[in-house]
Amino acid sequence: MKTQERLLPAQIKDLEVLNCEYGKNTIKFLRLHREGKKHFVKEVEVCAHLRLTSPQEYLDGNNSLVIPTDTIKNTVLVLAKKNGIPSLEQFAIDICNHFMTTFCQVAYVKTYVQEVPWQRLHEDGVPHIHSFICVPDGIRFCEAEQCRNGPLVVFAGIKDLKLMKTTQSGFEGFCKDEHTTLPERHDRILCGELFCKWSYGECKDFDFDCIWKKIRECILEAFAGPPDCGEYSPSYQKTVNCIQMLVLSRVSQVQVIEVVLNNTFYNVVDMKNLGLTNDKEVFVPVEAPYGSCACTLGRKKFFEVQAHMLRDERKCQLGLAAAQGN
Repeated sequence: MKTQERLLPAQIKDLEVLNCEYGKNTIKFLRLHREGKKHFVKEVEVCAHLRLTSPQEYLDGNNSLVIPTDTIKNTVLVLAKKNGIPSLEQFAIDICNHFMTTFCQVAYVKTYVQEVPWQRLHEDGVPHIHSFICVPDGIRFCEAEQCRNGPLVVFAGIKDLKLMKTTQSGFEGFCKDEHTTLPERHDRILCGELFCKWSYGECKDFDFDCIWKKIRECILEAFAGPPDCGEYSPSYQKTVNCIQMLVLSRVSQVQVIEVVLNNTFYNVVDMKNLGLTNDKEVFVPVEAPYGSCACTLGRKKFFEVQAHMLRDERKCQLGLAAAQGN
């Protein structure tokens, strides 16, 4: 102990703990639900983090308030057993509610849940009663956050959604200088991997599955345009904006939406040396380096409410710190 004390630096009084949280990551499991002969599956990965009312385990090595991460893992599994997974969002809410109502020392809970994209297998159009296929057409995820004496806030989203359209995309009229070598294009392949995350604001009794499917449909429609003619995209940035605007106009429950689009560029292969004319038929993808654009768009009233909530939370944190100091 004396050796350890000599290694510790002298106390610095003008420091403040801004955040101290811990938890269990990558809790993976499959929840099987049976209705007679018909089976339903949800395979998920969960991360659950807690912030306690006092960081004494961090500052003093006092573990009396610490809920072990193994307990967090077991709790997630027990909740899946008892409640099932009616939706990803509801399961995340159940986890938050459990820790907030069971342990008075928990000041904040954050839960992340993502789903393995299993879909029911169909044979000649007939749905199979117990067989499934993993279809990687975007991964659904959600987050739930709960502060003590604060509202439950729910986020949801889709990631790793790969999209492509082979025309009705261009990039013209951009800024040029002595380092610019990119030619203008009015007809190009637009391909990208999309990440989209939205906030519902304060949690209410929403049909999360229905809303998620509707937002996914909006994303695909805004990206592609009408099925018979498409929609011209002057840039990746404008495509991102079109996606956000369509979602916000059709889904009133969404307050803020963030979209990140990482693009894959396709070069036309020059086949002149091979004695062939390649009329935009064979392309080579340029996967690195790649361009990326991101934008967050939201309703003004929501931002005003959030700013007010942050001020109130900060006041509570300062009050708690003053009480601990006394």
